[in-house]
Amino acid sequence: MKRIALMILFGLSVSLYAQNKNVVDETTTTKVTVNDGTGKPKTITKVEKTEANQDIELQDANSNKLNKDIKPTPVKVTKTTVIETDGIPKYYGMNGKKYSFIAQKTGYKVSSSDDKDYAIIRKTPSGKYIYVTKEATSVGDFDDEGNFVIETYNDKSGNVMVETYKKLDD
Repeated sequence: MKRIALMILFGLSVSLYAQNKNVVDETTTTKVTVNDGTGKPKTITKVEKTEANQDIELQDANSNKLNKDIKPTPVKVTKTTVIETDGIPKYYGMNGKKYSFIAQKTGYKVSSSDDKDYAIIRKTPSGKYIYVTKEATSVGDFDDEGNFVIETYNDKSGNVMVETYKKLDD
């Protein structure tokens, strides 16, 4: 009997909590396939997620009236857009050389005309990027202009070397 009473109490508390919010979610996914002449089509995926939250409040919550009117409350709308461009390169220049940053699910692959596997870039949970070449492992991030700035620690000198990949206009 005690279990049944606890189950009913739990069920009522869950149903009361669930009725305090009005939530609407909408997700729109758009996929575009691009043929850049390499023979392998590339896909651009754009995912837009819109979430509208509204707290539900009663106008006279303390009254003994059975059917109560809902008080108008503001709607909080959050919109998130994520664009995935797997395989489509962005071009950067450094020290007179042109590099292509090819977006992948886990980060970027950096290629040059000399070396197709020059470096890899992986995003960390903190929002920075780990930049790995054959010579060193560095930390990097994109600045406000879209340039990629890497910082490499030199064991021998004890200094941090800063290099910048300048974003090139396509």
